[in-house]
Amino acid sequence: MRIAAGILMVLAAACSAANAAPTAPAAAPSADGNLRGKLLERVDAGSYSYLRIATPSGETWAAVPIADVAPGTPVTIESPIWMQDFEGKAIGRKFPRIAFGTLADDKHSVRPAGTAAAAPAMPASFVHPPGAATPPAGKVQVERLSGPSGQTVEQVHARRTALAGKTVGVRGKVVKVNSGVLGKNWVHLRDGSGAPGSDDLLVTTQDECSVGEVVVARGIVRTDQDFGAGYKYAVLVEGARLER
Repeated sequence: MRIAAGILMVLAAACSAANAAPTAPAAAPSADGNLRGKLLERVDAGSYSYLRIATPSGETWAAVPIADVAPGTPVTIESPIWMQDFEGKAIGRKFPRIAFGTLADDKHSVRPAGTAAAAPAMPASFVHPPGAATPPAGKVQVERLSGPSGQTVEQVHARRTALAGKTVGVRGKVVKVNSGVLGKNWVHLRDGSGAPGSDDLLVTTQDECSVGEVVVARGIVRTDQDFGAGYKYAVLVEGARLER
């Protein structure tokens, strides 16, 4: 899974709080998926700029690597990724919905010459790193899904190289859910197989589920996924559909 360059991390740098106007209902992106409108307000925080944008369907906020762009300028945010209830600690406010991306016209960038855009990174406390303690789930014993695509959690870990890019089905108990992060729900499944390090499988999905449910996740195996800030996964299942 490729995360577009320039997607923002939660800003850890300290800076002064800014009093921004309340956010109106979020605008929809244009047909090509980009977000276009007129810049109404810019708030710089550390290495990034928060932009309040007027679009034909309403006002919304976006965040991009710091850019010298003035209010009144037409802007385009390429390949925006939406987050819900994002807390911008560096500017002292929460955004019900905000688009993360990069300006289509890079001439506004004020990065030092010869340097690249900030590396992609996931928000802090988004999902626990593989080496961190996982939530207590009690004794889990879930039957393996039958059929040629059926795999246990342990098998997905053990066979990840051979399974990379292939569709698998995994039946497991939901032990952790992070909803609406980067436009997806991030679900941890266990089925009782595997040892620590291979007993928990991360699944990304648009479907809803709750901790404690037993679901079948059918999606594509991706390997060596690095979201930055220590969130590295040897394997996960991407774009899964959940079945009960």
